[in-house]
Amino acid sequence: MLDLTNVRKTFNAKTVNEKIALDGVNLHLNDGDFVTMIGGNGAGKSTLLNAIAGVWPIDQGSIVIDGTDISRLPEHRRAPLLGRVFQDPMTGTAATMQIEENLALAARRGEKRTLKPGITRAEREKYREQLAALGLGLEDRMTTKVGLLSGGQRQALTLLMATLKKPRLLLLDEHTAALDPRTAEKVLQLSEKIVTENKLMTLMVTHNMRDAIRFGNRLIMMNEGKIILDIAGEEKQRLTVENLMTAFFKASGEEFANDIVGLNLARQARILLHMALMRLGAGYRNQKIA
Repeated sequence: MLDLTNVRKTFNAKTVNEKIALDGVNLHLNDGDFVTMIGGNGAGKSTLLNAIAGVWPIDQGSIVIDGTDISRLPEHRRAPLLGRVFQDPMTGTAATMQIEENLALAARRGEKRTLKPGITRAEREKYREQLAALGLGLEDRMTTKVGLLSGGQRQALTLLMATLKKPRLLLLDEHTAALDPRTAEKVLQLSEKIVTENKLMTLMVTHNMRDAIRFGNRLIMMNEGKIILDIAGEEKQRLTVENLMTAFFKASGEEFANDIVGLNLARQARILLHMALMRLGAGYRNQKIA
């Protein structure tokens, strides 16, 4: 399980550039939870993932995984517990190394290195089977350097690497944002397949509200360093983009227009009109937008 208690992080404290990135965040995830996280730019989503991963030391609070307090552990000491896929397809892999070499590095995460042969025949066959499951033909290109792969192929490989040794927590930080829509959908489906089959506790940051609603069993929304919405179960299954926009507006009192991504202009116009009418207050509640 994951427990965050009163987690706080401020950048440039006591200066004119002070920014409160995390403002007393409390979050509990059960084993197997697949949680999507949305919020505006600067809401604290990536900072929260970085705090969990140990990239940024937190100022206050605690981060506990499976009963172990990792709040003060350096990043490399947390690596055996975590898997992560970043937004940039160039991050998370070694571009000048072969596909099978990258997988071998991932398979040895958290272990001591020795002078024995880098990749055994049994390991190579195992990697071939795992690559074949991705359905991208990478099992026939195991000696290809990763830098020659497309963005989607590279993200799929990074996803496999992040879960090769089952992590206690998988962090997906807008891992499809840099991909074209078709490739992004393929990577999302692969993500859901891997998470579901391995019952991985997962936090997935996304700016796409449709994806946030469609994937996972729970949705949280951040604003100004705080979690302002936490929706799960049947309530999440009944969610629509319009309802989510309304919920955000009620919870934060601010517009969320920058995050209406992946929607056609007509739906964007409906949502923005809905928000504008809500500002008018009484008289709108019982009306519908045609």
